[in-house]
Parts: sequence; structure tokens; C-alpha cells
Amino acid sequence: MTDPIKVICENLGGELEVPMGTTLLEVAERLTPGPRPFLAALVNNRIKELSYRIYTPVTVRFVDITSFEGIRVYQRTAWFLLQKAVRDLYPGRTLHIRHSMGQNGFYCEIDGIDSFSDRQTGALKARIRELVERDLPIRRTKALTSEVRARYAEEGFTDKIALLDSRPRLYSDLYTLDDTAGYFYGSLAPSTGYVRHFDIEPYYNGFYLALPLRTDPDRIVRTVHQDKMFGIFREYQSWVRIMGVPTVGDVNAKVLAGDAGGMIKLAEAFHERKFAEVADAILQANLLRGTRVVLISGPSSSGKTTSAKRLGIQLGVLGLNPVLISLDDYFVDREKTPKDADGEYDYEALEAIDLDLFNDHLGRLMRGESVDIPRYDFITGRRTWHNAPLTLDERSILVIEGIHGLNPRLTPSIPEEQKFRIYISCFTSVAMDNLSRIATTDNRLLRRLTRDYTQRGADALATLSRWASVRRGEERHIFPYQENADVMLNSSLFYEISVLRPYAEKILREVPDTVPEYDEARRILKFLDNFIPIPPDEIPPTSILREFIGGSSFKY
Repeated sequence: MTDPIKVICENLGGELEVPMGTTLLEVAERLTPGPRPFLAALVNNRIKELSYRIYTPVTVRFVDITSFEGIRVYQRTAWFLLQKAVRDLYPGRTLHIRHSMGQNGFYCEIDGIDSFSDRQTGALKARIRELVERDLPIRRTKALTSEVRARYAEEGFTDKIALLDSRPRLYSDLYTLDDTAGYFYGSLAPSTGYVRHFDIEPYYNGFYLALPLRTDPDRIVRTVHQDKMFGIFREYQSWVRIMGVPTVGDVNAKVLAGDAGGMIKLAEAFHERKFAEVADAILQANLLRGTRVVLISGPSSSGKTTSAKRLGIQLGVLGLNPVLISLDDYFVDREKTPKDADGEYDYEALEAIDLDLFNDHLGRLMRGESVDIPRYDFITGRRTWHNAPLTLDERSILVIEGIHGLNPRLTPSIPEEQKFRIYISCFTSVAMDNLSRIATTDNRLLRRLTRDYTQRGADALATLSRWASVRRGEERHIFPYQENADVMLNSSLFYEISVLRPYAEKILREVPDTVPEYDEARRILKFLDNFIPIPPDEIPPTSILREFIGGSSFKY
């Protein structure tokens, strides 16, 4: 008889011994349960499904839906149930999970169905609830990739086959739920019974899958009013489909065919066209209602700074005189920055900005006075000064970029008719496959990892350790105002993750396995492995991507 294995449960304050080969689910059953079901666990700082068997001493931290790791497990499991329900009700039809909507929902479509009725969405909900009540097991097996590919061919998963063919491996994982096969880029719950809370309602040409909030897991936000953001997603997704790159497998195929340069040129030309359109709208607002101030907002690493500069060029083409200011330069000195609930500096809080100084400068500029603008040094955490005064003339448009640009508390003294609001983020439109979208937050995190390391003196561990706080700050201070924008801009470039891969890989590999952030570093590394790298040589110096990888012709 073998000796028992020691298991230390970090977040449950317990320590126990189990027989070799015990599953995490069996360990959880021996512990005092948490307020909500465990969905997975971090084993030695690596996420594992509850079916994982223990053979050596380990430290375990179980996660539920209230953690960032747990909510991702819940989402993926819900997608698999939806796939199964669609297969049962609409045999031969292809489900597409197009993009995120609201705080934790997803817009979906089914090929060949142009609109959904309440009756149809009701049938989908009823089928999923039946699957939940049956508590069917979700199994993951490893098989030869040739066998997995054959199963995908039977299911009609041409999107998954494209990725397999462009990133060949000897073995691949395969998930099964009853008679339905699938693949998801991360852990799933052990059975269908874990997805108790969801809702589905008709939305545009498809339907909206609503899931619980991480911060309020007993509540479902059913009504979504994000028409502007929805329009941006649909425009860009339509465009990438026309370009023939709706999924990562398609992007990889073009890279392998030697067409990376063509993709770069097309993506950059699309961006330039959108900046020109927005500049035209600003000119019209200036002529019709006297707009003098352009406010650009967006979450971290959305490309606000370069967007402001490129928009400034287009405004100049129209005969206007753009004057650019970054809210980042109005950060208070680091020791004066407010802190969040974890005691970390909360740079996303409006109070991290010296509002008195900013509004004093804003008022003086609008009165035609000359103003010295500060500059914030992210390495020292101190304010310095440009010694290059700014002045507005009759042709001037003041362009202010920063995460709080759409918050009414930022510019209370400026009349509404004089403001033009822009919300920008990298709304990632290329998907891993038809069911597995690339989270916008992951795209932004890759940008931020690269920029923080090369330009702000922060390693990957520092960036990852702050990311949860950044996201919480965005949920409180940025996202509530996004629909106030006059226009929205998508800063994503469908080729960019392929370019970011070598930069991010290098710094992510430096994260040690002794810290909680190791699992996130490992997850992103596994995600990046699906992309064939693209060298940055053909990326123009004015590209938004240059803000993060370096080599920009703009000064920051």
C-alpha cells in the first residue's frame, strides 16, 4: 500500500492526506464547502480541472465563479452546453459565438437563421436546462491529432481543423459531452450541472446568452443597451470575414502562404479610413455646434495615445489645429494615489488625476491663455514639466485622451455642445474558432505586458499582479460611460497577436512558478502558441501597435 499524499488547501485553511490518484473533486468533497460550487483549482499555481488526479504532494487553491479563473471556466462550460443544445435542435447548423456583450454576456448567431423569436430562444433555454438537470459528465481525452481531426471533420468543424493544420501537434485534447465533441482553450467544469444560472433572449439577427456576474453571481443582466459597441463589432467582423481571416487558423494560413505583409497593409488602411471618418464627424460638429474639445476614453492599452495623434493628423488635413493633452500627465505623485480594497495603487480611480490642476489648465486654455503642461514619469512616479507652453487659436481643437475622458466629472465647466466624445478599445474580432472568441481583455493585456516592460520598467509579474485591480477599476470608472460616446473606434489589428507573441513570450517566461500569477502567465503562453509569429518589419511607424512594441514615429 502506498503512502498517503499530503494536500495543502490554501484558501480553505485545511491540510489533509489522500490516497495516490485522488481527484480534486474528491478532495473538495472532504473539505468544508464554500458558499458556491468549486469549478476548478490551482494546483501549485497551475489551473486544473476537478478531474485532475493527485500523485505528489501539492498546494491547492479551489476557485469558484467569483474569481477571474472561475468565471472563465463557467463561461466555457456554458458555451459547450449551448453547442450541444444547438446541435440537438438545429442539426447540421453552425453556432457562432460572435463577441461579448454587456458585463458578462455573448452575442450568438446560427448559420441560416436570420432572426430568433421568443419561442426559439425559449426552446434553447429549455434544452440547456434539461442538460443541466441531467448533470451529464464532460470528459477530456488526449488522442492523436489525426484522430481528433477526423472527429472534427465528422462534426463539420472546419474552423478547428484550420487551426490544427496550421499548428500541427502529435497529440491534441478533445472534449466530449454526450454525443457532442468540442475543444476549448482552457478548463471546463466536470459536468453540465454546474451551469445553473443563464438566460437567452433574441437580439438582432441572433440571440444574447447572459451569464452571471463574477462580482454578483446570483444576478443575470438580461437587458443590454450597447448599440454603438454592437455596431463596431459587427462592422469589424464583417470586414475580417470579407478579408478571409475570421479565425486564427485563417490568419495562420495567410502567414504560411507569405501574405503577412498584405494583411498588415489592409488592416492599417482600414484604421486610416476610420480615423478620417471620425475627423470628418468632428469637423461637422465644430461647424454645427461649435465643438472645441475632443475627449478620447478607453480602457488600459486600448491605443488611446496613438489614436489621438493619428486623429490629430486627420484633423490637420481638414484645416483644423489639433492640440493634444494626455490625462496620464495629470496623475498625482505616486504616494498621493488612492488605493483600492487590496491596498494597491488605484490608477483607474478618477481621484488619481489632479482634477483641480487639470480643470485650471483647461479653463485657461479655453480663454486663449498660454499654459505649461506637466509630464508624468511612470518610472519615478513623479510629475515633471514640458517647458513648452500650449495655446489655442480660433482653429484649435483640444484633443484630450485618457481613461476618464467620458466621465462627466472630468470636464464639468465645458458646455456639452462643445464636447465630442470618442470611446476606443481593441474589440478583438478574429476568433480562435466559431465558439471560442479571443477576449478583448487578453488582447489588451498582451499590449500592456509588452509596453510596461519596454517603456515603463515593469516586468511581467508586476503587470500581472496589477491586472485584476486594473480590470476592477475599469468596471467601476470606464465601462459605465462607454455608451455616452458620439463614436466608437476599434483599435484592434487582426494580425497583432501574431506580432506580439515573441515580445510577450520572452517576458512571460520570467514569471516563477512560486507565485499565484504563474498560472496566468502559463495560460497566456499556451494561448500564444496557437499563433504563427509575424515579424514587425512591415508595420508602419504610425501604427497603433508601435505604441506597444516600439519604433513609432510619434513621440510619447
